[in-house]
Amino acid sequence: MQFRAAVLRAPRTPLAIETIEAVDLQPDDVLVRIAAAGLCHTDLEVIEGQLAYPMPIVLGHETAGVIEEIGSAVAPGRCGERVVLSWNPHCGHCFHCERGQPILCETYVGHGPQAVQFDGTTRLRLGGAPLRTMFYIAGFAEYAIVTDACAIALPADMPLDRACLIGCGVMTGVGAAINVAKLGYGDTVMVIGCGAVGLSAVQGARLAGATTILAVDRNRERLALAQQVGATHAATVPDDDALALAGKLTSGRGVDCVLESAGNGAAFRLSAEACRAGGQIVWLGKAGVNDDVAFRWGSLMGEKRIVRSSYGGARPARDFPRLARAYLDGKLQLDPYVTRRLRLEEINRGFDDLKAGRGIRSVIQFSRRSASLTS
Repeated sequence: MQFRAAVLRAPRTPLAIETIEAVDLQPDDVLVRIAAAGLCHTDLEVIEGQLAYPMPIVLGHETAGVIEEIGSAVAPGRCGERVVLSWNPHCGHCFHCERGQPILCETYVGHGPQAVQFDGTTRLRLGGAPLRTMFYIAGFAEYAIVTDACAIALPADMPLDRACLIGCGVMTGVGAAINVAKLGYGDTVMVIGCGAVGLSAVQGARLAGATTILAVDRNRERLALAQQVGATHAATVPDDDALALAGKLTSGRGVDCVLESAGNGAAFRLSAEACRAGGQIVWLGKAGVNDDVAFRWGSLMGEKRIVRSSYGGARPARDFPRLARAYLDGKLQLDPYVTRRLRLEEINRGFDDLKAGRGIRSVIQFSRRSASLTS
């Protein structure tokens, strides 16, 4: 099989649209025709060389589409299903899986940096040579081959250009509020950083029943959007004193929970300072893996609980359909996230926007006519 994909051959170079090949499906595989793929900051980290992967590689992990072919062990009824893809396959029986931490699955963690599947092979080829797959998906292509368990069925009326966002940014943010922090009615929350993940954290806090949600960002347009989707207050840094506002809103205690999604030293420090004694901090953003982040020691005291979360405690088979239903019921806003729709050939323009901080999410849209599959 041959189809088009955006291929990264070396860091800090543009992605090139090339014709690639796929091997035959393994018994548990499904072939998904990609309908839409979001451009996530983690993809940009690979392009910029901040996150090292073997190359050439196909990026893209925030994706949705339709199952067109299935492996021999997959239920025949799955053909034609509209699905959103999960980038966290897991074995289910290793040390971490048995303790309910699939994001730490030993096979997932071991094979992920090699950009190969769980069996150690690649499903894609470029000029006959192995082509690597980021996050087990490779969504910047007309088709993707994933395991049956990673293709999560959606309601038939869920728009796929919004569904793709559920696969990463939305799940991470909403899940941080509901699954990780386990927020409840009346809680006070600060959300630092209002990109796709932060906006989703705001919505997760609202859905959980939080009554005071303070959004913090450098960008006033993003803060306005945060208030549109559920934030009750906003602080623009550095113009506003977010820490003082948090104290004012909580009689000086500090907020019950901080959901941080900006990913820089100042944001991490603010999260520790703004959290009340006995409260909790969920770090969703990330600095470079070898970077140091300094804190005032007193800000870490007072029985505060700090956790780093990569996927919002996701249980995709449970959470993805719930998020889709929340969107269809009008409880979860996703339409404002999509600030630009692009063709695959325009993908580098989308990453230019992401690097410059323009918009929330650019989404690559594939039309059925543009998908060229040959055997």
